[in-house]
Amino acid sequence: MRIFEYIQQGGTIMYILLALNIVGFAIMISKFFVYSKENENSSSAAESMGNKIAAQLGGKDANTKMELARQELAGYVHVLEKGLNTVKIIASISPLLGLLGTVIGVLVAFRVMSETGLNNPATFAQGISLALITTVGGMSVAIPHFVGHNYLLGMLDKIESNLEKELFKKVL
Repeated sequence: MRIFEYIQQGGTIMYILLALNIVGFAIMISKFFVYSKENENSSSAAESMGNKIAAQLGGKDANTKMELARQELAGYVHVLEKGLNTVKIIASISPLLGLLGTVIGVLVAFRVMSETGLNNPATFAQGISLALITTVGGMSVAIPHFVGHNYLLGMLDKIESNLEKELFKKVL
């Protein structure tokens, strides 16, 4: 298949990008399912947090209950956020890895050109090919991870908003 030829031509950097792509997509897919399930179960999660707050505070004032509700919610959302930072890092470093491959490819091309001149264009073209392949590879990994990260953040914000509404109804 042609994709595997490109990966082989891109060398070590393309293998790193492939590994990052696999890890990132695994995280994004798992988070999508977790967030979908959490969105459906937000009322039961809010009830559980509300019961925990009621057991701790009983009949204390509303401000204390609200502050504890905010803390509970922040802790709950923090657990859900785990892994999203990895997707963001992959989206951020992939273009840099592609750029590194570009620089290496251009260096190879110039080294070949300085050693042999332009008598053998095939060896010169290998360096340029490496440069272009790794650039495309870096962008191909970065773009879907950037989009996926932002989509998952939107899902998480929706979950947090729903939980906040339901939790404050139960607490007050």
